[in-house]
Amino acid sequence: MDSKLQIISGQFRGRKLRLPPDARPTQNRARIALFNMLESGIIDTGADMVVWDAFAGSGAFGIECLSRYAGVRVIFTDTSPTSIKTVRDNLFVLNVGACATVVQTDAIGAVDKYAANADLIFVDPPYADENLGRAFVARVARVGRAGTILIWEQEVGHESQPDEQYWEILRDKKYGRARFLILKRNNK
Repeated sequence: MDSKLQIISGQFRGRKLRLPPDARPTQNRARIALFNMLESGIIDTGADMVVWDAFAGSGAFGIECLSRYAGVRVIFTDTSPTSIKTVRDNLFVLNVGACATVVQTDAIGAVDKYAANADLIFVDPPYADENLGRAFVARVARVGRAGTILIWEQEVGHESQPDEQYWEILRDKKYGRARFLILKRNNK
C-alpha cells in the first residue's frame, strides 16, 4: 500500500497516506488547486466546521481538512470495508481519530443523517457509476441546508450539471481526468 499520495499542507504536511487497492485518489496537484480555491474565500474555516468525505476511499480529502483547520470535525463514509479500514489506519497513524467519525455505509443512504449538519461535503464517487454522483447531489439538494458547500469530482468527458434551482456553481475546473464543481446550496 505504498503511495505517493501525501498531505499537502497543515500540521501533517508531507505525511504519506495509505491507499486501498481499488482506490482512484485525487492527485496531489489537483488537491492543491482545490484547496487554494476553497481558501480564496469560498469556505469559512471556523473551529466548528463539519466536513463530510462521503465516498472516502483513503480519506485524503477529510484528512487534509484535519491537517489544515483547527477544531474541524470530519465524517468519513464509504461502502467498502477495505476503504474504511484504510481511513481508520490513516487516522490512527496521525493520532486524529478523536476528531473523526468513520462509518461503513452507503453515502446516498446517509444523506439524511449527515448532510444537514455538514458545512463542506466532498463527493468523489467511483467514475464507473456516473449516476451515483448525480443521485447523491440531488438527494443533498433536498435535505441540505442553505450555504453548504459541496465539491463534486467527476471524470472529464462524463460531466453532469447540478440542478441550478438548488445549487449555485462557484467554480468549475478541470485537472487531468478530474473535473471539480464547487457548489453552494442556495436558499430555494
